[in-house]
Amino acid sequence: MRAARKDLVVKDYDFWALQDLNFSIGQGEVVGVIGRNGAGKSTLLKILSRITEPSSGRVRLRGRVASLLEVGTGFHPELSGRENIYLNGAILGMRRSEIKSKFDEIVDFSEIEKFIDTPVKRYSSGMYVRLAFSVAAHLEPDVLIVDEILAVGDAAFQKKCLGKMEEASTKGGRTVLFVSHQTGVIQNLCGRCILLDEGRIGFDGMTKEALNYYAASSRKLSNSILVNRIDRKGAGQAKVTSVEFVNGSGSVISEIFSGSTVRIRVAFTLKPQIELVDCRISITLMKDLVPVLVLSTDLVDARPLRLRGDGEIEFVVERWPLTMGDYQVTSYIASGGACTQDWVEDATIVRVLDGDFYGSGKSYHEGWAGKCVLVDHAWRLVGEQALADLG
Repeated sequence: MRAARKDLVVKDYDFWALQDLNFSIGQGEVVGVIGRNGAGKSTLLKILSRITEPSSGRVRLRGRVASLLEVGTGFHPELSGRENIYLNGAILGMRRSEIKSKFDEIVDFSEIEKFIDTPVKRYSSGMYVRLAFSVAAHLEPDVLIVDEILAVGDAAFQKKCLGKMEEASTKGGRTVLFVSHQTGVIQNLCGRCILLDEGRIGFDGMTKEALNYYAASSRKLSNSILVNRIDRKGAGQAKVTSVEFVNGSGSVISEIFSGSTVRIRVAFTLKPQIELVDCRISITLMKDLVPVLVLSTDLVDARPLRLRGDGEIEFVVERWPLTMGDYQVTSYIASGGACTQDWVEDATIVRVLDGDFYGSGKSYHEGWAGKCVLVDHAWRLVGEQALADLG
């Protein structure tokens, strides 16, 4: 593939969603596509799926392509699930006899047999995904392109889908392109990974090396001065200028012990003469691209938040619940309930060290570092057998 895509004009200059991409993927390869939000991942998949044409360059594809980019893509809402299976198959270039031979397998895999004759406009997003993935996987395309859409389904169905994709590549020789923010899934499924950075290829190679490169670039970005960052999204009437972690004695820290009291200060500024109502300010801590902890003003206080000028809010966590590891922090401001004003990924990074969260002198089990959240809890013996076993 050699292609670029110019999507819009911003402040009198051209914004290229993709530029200078040049790569090839062989038959049977399972390739992950990663990158921060806005890096161009979805645009790339739309070009490869022939939904969007590149502004320049070309894409060469061999064989039939099936894509799952958005819930309901390729489905007609007025048609039943049964009719949409045949419609999707026809779009993929399948003969009716081929679709018919796979029909029972598709319905069985989707687990929505009771609703197969119901118009899909009445389906939930999860039901859409079940049927759409089943069609795409069982009609045996040569290339399967999957965006983050599988995150809509439940955990059991996600696991089944991932197993089906692995089977399609190893046994069926099909090519799979998979976009996901779940690094564990990327590591288990993909031997190769393409990292997109502002529309360009930042790294293309073995998955483990790609994830390490991504983590290193996130740390580098987190070290830059937040107020000067230009890779932020939102209306821009308000923006976060700093995120600081403070210990019990008031000192700014970059390392936190599990179980310690932590204050997170989020400073913000608004444009002159601007006042925003019904606001919320939040931070999200990410581990391996997966959100593990969210702190937000609206979650703990139902009163409306009004912002103007420069200011600062402070979150207080009495006992820090995260286990050992490095965590990326995303900052966010919204107004009017849902209008994004400022969104910055990798606003900063914080390291969590092993601490005595439970006051027992013991830590979490080895191998759980960075993989769990600590919660205060208690236990007691119930029943005579338990007492006998204890004795």
